[in-house]
Amino acid sequence: MVKLQNVKLTVFIFREGDKYIAYTPALDLSTCGDSSEQAKRRFEEIVKIFFEEIIEMGTLDTVLEECGWRKEKELDKGWIPPEIDHSIEEVKIPIPS
Repeated sequence: MVKLQNVKLTVFIFREGDKYIAYTPALDLSTCGDSSEQAKRRFEEIVKIFFEEIIEMGTLDTVLEECGWRKEKELDKGWIPPEIDHSIEEVKIPIPS
Protein backbone atom coordinates (compact mmCIF):
# COMPACT_ATOMS: atom_id res chain seq x y z
CA MET A 1 0.00 0.00 0.00
CA VAL A 2 1.28 3.45 -0.92
CA LYS A 3 1.28 6.22 1.69
CA LEU A 4 -0.23 9.49 0.44
CA GLN A 5 1.73 12.67 1.00
CA ASN A 6 0.57 16.23 0.39
CA VAL A 7 3.13 18.51 -1.26
CA LYS A 8 2.94 22.03 -2.63
CA LEU A 9 4.21 22.40 -6.17
CA THR A 10 4.85 25.56 -8.13
CA VAL A 11 2.62 25.30 -11.21
CA PHE A 12 2.79 27.82 -14.02
CA ILE A 13 -0.41 28.31 -16.03
CA PHE A 14 -0.02 30.19 -19.29
CA ARG A 15 -1.81 30.57 -22.57
CA GLU A 16 -0.22 29.32 -25.76
CA GLY A 17 -2.36 29.91 -28.82
CA ASP A 18 -5.85 28.67 -28.00
CA LYS A 19 -4.70 26.32 -25.20
CA TYR A 20 -3.74 26.80 -21.57
CA ILE A 21 -0.61 25.02 -20.38
CA ALA A 22 -0.01 23.85 -16.80
CA TYR A 23 3.68 23.17 -16.09
CA THR A 24 5.72 22.37 -13.00
CA PRO A 25 9.52 22.49 -13.10
CA ALA A 26 9.60 20.35 -9.93
CA LEU A 27 8.65 17.32 -12.05
CA ASP A 28 9.33 18.75 -15.54
CA LEU A 29 5.73 17.81 -16.28
CA SER A 30 3.05 19.62 -18.26
CA THR A 31 -0.41 19.23 -19.72
CA CYS A 32 -2.92 21.48 -21.44
CA GLY A 33 -6.60 22.35 -21.62
CA ASP A 34 -9.08 24.59 -23.38
CA SER A 35 -9.33 26.73 -20.22
CA SER A 36 -7.17 27.50 -17.21
CA GLU A 37 -9.49 25.41 -15.03
CA GLN A 38 -9.33 22.43 -17.40
CA ALA A 39 -5.53 22.64 -17.50
CA LYS A 40 -5.45 22.62 -13.67
CA ARG A 41 -7.75 19.56 -13.50
CA ARG A 42 -5.69 17.74 -16.10
CA PHE A 43 -2.53 18.66 -14.23
CA GLU A 44 -3.83 16.96 -11.08
CA GLU A 45 -4.66 13.87 -13.16
CA ILE A 46 -1.28 13.75 -14.89
CA VAL A 47 0.61 14.09 -11.60
CA LYS A 48 -1.34 11.13 -10.20
CA ILE A 49 -0.61 9.05 -13.33
CA PHE A 50 3.05 10.12 -13.28
CA PHE A 51 3.51 8.90 -9.70
CA GLU A 52 1.57 5.68 -10.31
CA GLU A 53 3.85 4.89 -13.26
CA ILE A 54 7.18 5.60 -11.56
CA ILE A 55 6.07 3.63 -8.49
CA GLU A 56 4.99 0.70 -10.68
CA MET A 57 8.33 0.80 -12.54
CA GLY A 58 10.26 0.94 -9.25
CA THR A 59 11.97 4.21 -10.19
CA LEU A 60 10.38 6.60 -7.68
CA ASP A 61 13.59 7.41 -5.78
CA THR A 62 15.70 7.77 -8.93
CA VAL A 63 13.22 9.99 -10.78
CA LEU A 64 12.53 12.29 -7.83
CA GLU A 65 16.24 12.65 -7.02
CA GLU A 66 16.95 13.51 -10.68
CA CYS A 67 14.25 16.20 -10.44
CA GLY A 68 15.95 17.71 -7.38
CA TRP A 69 13.66 16.30 -4.68
CA ARG A 70 15.11 15.19 -1.34
CA LYS A 71 13.93 12.58 1.12
CA GLU A 72 13.55 13.67 4.75
CA LYS A 73 14.06 10.47 6.70
CA GLU A 74 14.62 11.90 10.19
CA LEU A 75 11.41 13.92 10.36
CA ASP A 76 9.27 11.35 8.49
CA LYS A 77 8.19 14.09 6.09
CA GLY A 78 8.71 11.91 3.05
CA TRP A 79 9.77 13.62 -0.15
CA ILE A 80 10.33 17.37 -0.35
CA PRO A 81 10.18 19.02 -3.79
CA PRO A 82 12.90 21.45 -4.87
CA GLU A 83 12.38 25.11 -4.11
CA ILE A 84 11.45 26.93 -7.29
CA ASP A 85 12.27 30.62 -7.42
CA HIS A 86 10.72 32.76 -10.08
CA SER A 87 10.87 36.41 -10.88
CA ILE A 88 10.03 38.80 -13.66
CA GLU A 89 13.16 40.33 -15.12
CA GLU A 90 13.49 43.07 -17.70
CA VAL A 91 15.95 42.16 -20.44
CA LYS A 92 16.96 43.83 -23.68
CA ILE A 93 16.41 41.76 -26.79
CA PRO A 94 17.59 42.61 -30.30
CA ILE A 95 14.66 43.23 -32.66
CA PRO A 96 15.29 44.18 -36.29
CA SER A 97 13.72 47.53 -37.27
